[in-house]
Amino acid sequence: MHPTRRLLLRTAVLGLGLACGVVAAAPVPPNERQLTSFFRAVQMDDARTVRTMLGAVVNANQINPIGGEPGLVQALREDAMNVVKVFLEHRGTDLETKAANGNTALMMAAFKRNRPAVEALLARGAAVDQPGWTALHYAASSGDEEIVRLLLARGAQVDPVSPKASGGYTPMMMAAREGHDGTALVLIAHGADRVRRNTEGLTAVQLAERAGKPRVAKALERGR
Repeated sequence: MHPTRRLLLRTAVLGLGLACGVVAAAPVPPNERQLTSFFRAVQMDDARTVRTMLGAVVNANQINPIGGEPGLVQALREDAMNVVKVFLEHRGTDLETKAANGNTALMMAAFKRNRPAVEALLARGAAVDQPGWTALHYAASSGDEEIVRLLLARGAQVDPVSPKASGGYTPMMMAAREGHDGTALVLIAHGADRVRRNTEGLTAVQLAERAGKPRVAKALERGR
């Protein structure tokens, strides 16, 4: 076929496709009612509804207008593990999508002391560290020694510092402030800095004392 005739034919076919609606249109954003139904299903651990809507009606990384959390983070906060599984199985789920307050799925799982979720997220490639608050901060503040050890074994920095605006805390400082001497000692055993100070000039020992945790302060002073 002559090149000119071939080009004309391709143009005609494309025009016919546009006229018939063959070319895919941009996805329509979910309306308020659909978002409400979706995030209610997330909260209620309604895996069937979430699976039906995920990717077809609502983007897997959609932020809930109420609360500012993506569905996966909300599901972890609500202990909706059937829905968590749906999100983890969905190819469009970005594990690093942050809530409005900066929380990631791994951070929420660590805070909730949900080791199976932490392991599942790590197995799927969730980032262990990030600037500012980290999953290790959250695990330390919750006093979960197993998750602390797991994160450290996966390469988590032992002394990440939270933003200056939020105090410049290390995970060990958080453990000390919350009264978790066992967790703090695990961090010390992995090289955590006992004399580091936050933006107020306080060490972990001083934070424990100010929080009324003298037993923790003494344990940290001994370091064992």
